[in-house]
Amino acid sequence: MANPKDQLSAQLQSKSLPVSSTWLNNFLAHQRNIPITALTQTALFRILNSDLRESLNSRNPNSILPVDIFDPNVQERRLTDSIPVQVLDIEDIGTSIWSQVEAIERVERGEAVRGREIVRTVNVGGDEGDGGANSGANPNPNESNGPHRLILQDAKGTKVVGIEMTGINGIGIGKLPIGGKLLLRNATVARGMVLLTPESVSLLGGKIEAMDQAWKTDRKARLLERVTGTGS
Repeated sequence: MANPKDQLSAQLQSKSLPVSSTWLNNFLAHQRNIPITALTQTALFRILNSDLRESLNSRNPNSILPVDIFDPNVQERRLTDSIPVQVLDIEDIGTSIWSQVEAIERVERGEAVRGREIVRTVNVGGDEGDGGANSGANPNPNESNGPHRLILQDAKGTKVVGIEMTGINGIGIGKLPIGGKLLLRNATVARGMVLLTPESVSLLGGKIEAMDQAWKTDRKARLLERVTGTGS
C-alpha cells in the first residue's frame, strides 16, 4: 500500500506545487483516516492560503524564479517551467493615482456604494453603454480595469514585477487578493519584468488573510504618498 505522504506529495506535484517535506509532515500529523482525494483537497486549500515560503520546497530549481530574474540588462528570457508565485502587491496602472484616491473617498462618504448596491457613475455626454469607463475614475475602489502591475514572490522569497500585457480574467483590485497564488507557465521575462498574458498565467486562488487586510487598510495612504511625493 502506497505511503500517504508519497501519494499526497505526488498529487500536489502534479499540480505544480512541490510541497515542503516539513510542511507536509506537520499537515499529516493532524489528519487521520481521510481518503487521499479529500486529503489532497484539504492540503491544496491550506497551501493556497499559506505563505509559499513555508509550504513549498524552495530547493527545487524547476519551481522557483531565477535569482537574477529582475536584472534589467537581460533583454528577454523564457521561464520554461511552471512556477507557483504569490501576489504581494497589485496596482492599476491604467487609472490615475488621484482617480483611485477619489474613488476610495467616495466610498468612505457613502456616495459610491450603498449597502450591497454599487452605484454606477454616469458618463454625461458619452455613449450610454460606456458605463462611465472613460470618466477617468472607477466608482468602486474594489474594482479596477487595468492593466495591472503586480509584485510576485516565489517559494524562495525571490520577488519580481509582473505586467499585465493582455487582460486576464480574475486579475484586478478586489478580484485578486494579496497572497493569492498564480502559476507562471512558459512566461516571457523582458528587462527584469514578467509579461503576464492569459496563456502564461493560471490563477490558483487563495490569499494570505493578514497581508490582504493590511494591504486594504493602507492602500489609500500609499496612494496619497505617491501623489504628494512623500513615499519612498
